Amino acid sequence: MTYGHDHVELYDLIFRSRGKDFGAEAEELAALIRDRKPGAATLLDVACGTGAHLERLAGLFDEVEGVEIAPAMREFAQLRLPDIDIHPGDMRDFDLGKKFDSLICIGNAVACMLSSHDLDKAVAQMAEHLDHGGVLVVEPWWFPENFIDGYVGGHVVREDRRVVSRLTRSVREGLTTRMEIRFTVSEPEGMRAWTDELVTSLFTREEYELAFERAGCTVEFLSDPLQLSDGRANAPGLFVGVRK
Repeated sequence: MTYGHDHVELYDLIFRSRGKDFGAEAEELAALIRDRKPGAATLLDVACGTGAHLERLAGLFDEVEGVEIAPAMREFAQLRLPDIDIHPGDMRDFDLGKKFDSLICIGNAVACMLSSHDLDKAVAQMAEHLDHGGVLVVEPWWFPENFIDGYVGGHVVREDRRVVSRLTRSVREGLTTRMEIRFTVSEPEGMRAWTDELVTSLFTREEYELAFERAGCTVEFLSDPLQLSDGRANAPGLFVGVRK
């Protein structure tokens, strides 16, 4: 799914209201990277979204850049970070012609690959942008055994003279999940509502690990995921690899 401008406008607000701290996550990711590559100075954020992580990472690394396929997301990130290069690109075939000390792909974006073949291509292309010894961090979507079929969620955000509600419902369809995301926004000028759909793959832990190995990287799975302020997680953990 390619998020539209209405969704992108609310993206950070919604996740922060759920307890997501983009700055704290960026610091955690930087520490994780430097545990494996002390002195890492450059970082590429693939599927960088609105640039919320990059905003903090820019103060933690000498050079950061982003890649984002969704035009509305990319435009938002570039406006937020005018001095940082935000490149258009599909994670399966982007080519920046340079290499980095570290690369992250956070927020379950890699699960938008709809086959293990495409997963392999994406991880290989990310690894291709790393120097030898560079660190790759990927946040997966849920594994088949821990996805809750029919999971529903929702909350309301109130700010100034605007109220935003977000309802979700996630169902399993074979080896994929389909999440309906329904927004309603009430403002003095009127009300608007729309529904987006996100389809993601239920790759196994082994499929992720094989993708790293085929890309010439070591791989370890950290079962302590990035968490919201109330302890909830948006993923089962993090995959971390070092390019050989």
